[in-house]
Amino acid sequence: MGETIACANQKGGVGKTTTVVNVGAYLALAGDRVLVIDLDPQGNATSGLGVDRLTLERSVYEAVMDLTPLDTLVRSSPVPGLDLIPAAIALAGAEVELAAVDQRERRLGRLIGPLADRYDYVLIDTPPSLGLLTINALVAATGVIVPVQCEYLSLRGLVQLENTLAMIRENLNPHVGIQGILPTMFDRRLLHSREAVEILKENFGDLVLNTRIRKTVRYAEAPVKGQSIMKYDPSGEAADMYRDLAKEVLDGAKAAFSAGGKESGDGAVDARDLLVEVRQRTRQLGGEQAGERALAGPILAEDALDNA
Repeated sequence: MGETIACANQKGGVGKTTTVVNVGAYLALAGDRVLVIDLDPQGNATSGLGVDRLTLERSVYEAVMDLTPLDTLVRSSPVPGLDLIPAAIALAGAEVELAAVDQRERRLGRLIGPLADRYDYVLIDTPPSLGLLTINALVAATGVIVPVQCEYLSLRGLVQLENTLAMIRENLNPHVGIQGILPTMFDRRLLHSREAVEILKENFGDLVLNTRIRKTVRYAEAPVKGQSIMKYDPSGEAADMYRDLAKEVLDGAKAAFSAGGKESGDGAVDARDLLVEVRQRTRQLGGEQAGERALAGPILAEDALDNA
């Protein structure tokens, strides 16, 4: 049985889809059997692998709703060795439709089971939320890659994600944890970008991947062509960065799954430390008033920590 890796972060625009498509492409080109499951109703991984989601008659939605077996939805991609289960806009209604269904959090894991032996890696692209679709991906996964934009405010999402993972480990999947934290949109010229990586390493240690995904227009151009960056610009810097990332996954450099960087039974200590440090750095950057605005969002997360 291969690995099932979810790429998750409730913040949008951090590079989840780009990571899934390009890591999947590299692993397939390296000789592994790879399945990408697009669990995001936006369907960007689907279109990024050359499939017009507007013309789909069936998608992962039908499998999640028990209307068809998952293996009947598998289609090949332009990358040899990489298969795709596509998403369509109908998936947007799945969370509401599943709300009253028994074992709704385990739907995807149950569906993936019969396919697991056919692939070395199953990569799941998730929507920018911590709703039922993302929960399904986390319950089905053996590990989670978390792309994090290198800005202070983007670090707050790790608090909520780690709390969610702690809940899933306690109730649904005791083995899932963060396999790697991927700094994205890294700009070495900017102090706050470098400091954001420092905060991650201070709180999560070796879980922070060595690869830094820097900003480049190539990441925006490749999906327009329905191609991975490996095909669109195979000799460019953008492809090199995802080759480095895929090698970290392939070589098992971060194979020690963990709940967090420091030793803490439920991840709450790490999350609290991270939240406090983001507060301090944000206030240093923009003063007391800016710090209060920046931290208005995670009030619920702080409440959850206090009640943990």
